[in-house]
Amino acid sequence: MGRREEMVDRAKVLMSDLEHIRNIGVVAHIDHGKTTLNDNFIAGAGMLSEELAGKACVLDFHDDEQQRGITINAANISIVQEYKDKDYLINIIDTPGHVDFSGDVTRAMRAVDGAVVVVCAVEGSMPQTETVLRQALREKVKPILFINKVDRLINELQVTPEEMQKRFVKIISKFNESVRKMAPKELKKEWQVKPEDGSVGFGSAYNNWAISVPFMQKAGISFKDIYDHCVEGKQKELSKKIPLNNVLLEMVVQHLPNPKDAQKYRIPTIWKGDKESDIAKSMLSCGSDGETALMVTNVTIDPHAGDVSTARVFAGKISRGMKLKLSNAKRENTIQQVGIYMGAERINVEDVPAGNIVAITGLRDAYAGETAATVEMDPFEEMKHFSEPVITKSIEAKNTSDLPKLVEVLRQVAKEDPMIRIEINEETGEHLISGMGELHLEVIENRIKTERKLEVETSPPIIVYRETAFSESPTIEGKSPNRHNRFYVVIAPLEDNVYKAIEDGEIAEKEAKDSKALGKKLALMGMDSTECKKPWVIYNKNMFFDCTKGIQNLNETKDLLIQGFKEAMDKGPLAQEKITKVKVLLKDAKLHEDAVHRGPSQTLPAIRKPIWAGLMEAKASLLEPVQKVFITVPTEQMGSVTKDLQSRRGMIVNMEQDDENIMIIGKAPIAEMFGFAGDIRSATQGKALWSTEYAGYERLPTELQPRIVKQIRERKGLKAEPPAATDYIE
Repeated sequence: MGRREEMVDRAKVLMSDLEHIRNIGVVAHIDHGKTTLNDNFIAGAGMLSEELAGKACVLDFHDDEQQRGITINAANISIVQEYKDKDYLINIIDTPGHVDFSGDVTRAMRAVDGAVVVVCAVEGSMPQTETVLRQALREKVKPILFINKVDRLINELQVTPEEMQKRFVKIISKFNESVRKMAPKELKKEWQVKPEDGSVGFGSAYNNWAISVPFMQKAGISFKDIYDHCVEGKQKELSKKIPLNNVLLEMVVQHLPNPKDAQKYRIPTIWKGDKESDIAKSMLSCGSDGETALMVTNVTIDPHAGDVSTARVFAGKISRGMKLKLSNAKRENTIQQVGIYMGAERINVEDVPAGNIVAITGLRDAYAGETAATVEMDPFEEMKHFSEPVITKSIEAKNTSDLPKLVEVLRQVAKEDPMIRIEINEETGEHLISGMGELHLEVIENRIKTERKLEVETSPPIIVYRETAFSESPTIEGKSPNRHNRFYVVIAPLEDNVYKAIEDGEIAEKEAKDSKALGKKLALMGMDSTECKKPWVIYNKNMFFDCTKGIQNLNETKDLLIQGFKEAMDKGPLAQEKITKVKVLLKDAKLHEDAVHRGPSQTLPAIRKPIWAGLMEAKASLLEPVQKVFITVPTEQMGSVTKDLQSRRGMIVNMEQDDENIMIIGKAPIAEMFGFAGDIRSATQGKALWSTEYAGYERLPTELQPRIVKQIRERKGLKAEPPAATDYIE
């Protein structure tokens, strides 16, 4: 029997042994060594030679990942390892570190229970380190810390043993400070990492060695010994004495939870359905005997098998031929195959029980975030991403005969990557593709050409703006075309703290099931209690409230009014960009008693138009996407960096001194950051280390508003001048 077949047989046995399963994600800032670390885990399972571990980057199996030297897509692998004479099934997800691909991290965190957070000993904790840690903690995924590239700290920075340990203390302190700040209240103390208990590891994934304090005591090796081995070029000896895999395996088994323990506290966070229901009890206990419930966390398109869904099974068992109901798609699909991941391969198995990560074919209607079950059930909570698509390109097929293929390919791209938005501009017929940044769109474009064999042309990148209100409008009357229905609305900016609560996921973006409870919550947050009693829906970080009293037939018209509100929020009046941070208050309504006279063709325009008119009356303005910029440079280069940043309408937020280097923390509009990488390299002779982090939307300066609005409108084939409020109402 081959090694892989043996591994699969052992995995099949362990799938039902919940105590001996660990579902883990490996997360970090870009280039801190996640994929290299995973090589060691894979080698420890006998699936990769020790000589190649750290160099092969097995889980970067896309050509462009190997060429660029970065992880672009989350990759799964299931391995079996022995610890203290017991077999353990470790389901691993290797995640990207680049900010443009952070959506993959968010989705991976829903599937796992524990996270190995990798931090480079040289660079220390970086912005994306904090972002991925925040993503893990929001999903109640327990983190442990691995400090990587210790050899570089010794050999390149030539620190002393004392300086090395000081740096370790600084990294651990910052990690624990982030946990205190971001972990759920009941876990802030419990999830602190401590070197003495082995929840912190130190090592070199590239050179295959690692150590933890408990392992030091067992191996009889001190930090001084490690320091001497690195200085003397004896890292190969170190890898024999203290193999990274052994240390990491002990950390994962001892400090990360099994699925049975994890689901007890994770399910109440990620699922808000009836806790007394049978499916709830089954999920809380990670039971595999009852009904099946799972959540799709990723979808890829296999040219032979079709849609392949990666999912976490939270209850029951999934097997071939099973019928699953999809909560969001409102459809039923029949499972064709189930399997487990072995890197780039999928190995089919008979069934996969609760507590495991599964590969499924047959869920053709599912997207990432879909709930699938054998019974009708409330869907899992929506996965909250920390950023959104802010850059758009027009994409066209070079050959007009390829247009149908382009439409199909774009549909597949949107299914595989939920952070990509696809739109067809009805006025111009353009296909628009929006992503998280320049690299994100560049990778997608390249894959369409190389993997889908489709020649396409794209426009230069376009920035995605938002529209909002900056004051309160008077009451605006909207009339239906037949004049039998009238709606009276007021538009106003949404309160800052309510908007932030929606952004942070404290208030879910959906129709309000319990409007009374949500109304009370909003009142406690400072909203006018007469306004917020009946919130109807939250959409694109906007809210729609019913402030009417005793209107007959309003409930029958509610769904159409919500639909009209959403349509209005999708295309604002200024430049047909999406609206955000607005509340729409329905103050009064007059409805025809006969339902025939208040159908969609009458109700939708009667609510859309007054909303748009109200927005213009409420000082409609554009918001532009901004990002935080973190630049570490030698102190003497500080002037040229600040000068370049300020020339891009950027501002300096803070500066932090670290030995001879200084970290400049700034904020700048994304529209001004094209070409920044080349300019900053030139300005600092290549000595700058820099990264960015999405920082939301801020008001476009007043003096730029008319020019940018005109540019957007002309690009979309609209009249140069935006409409006035009177253009929407009679």
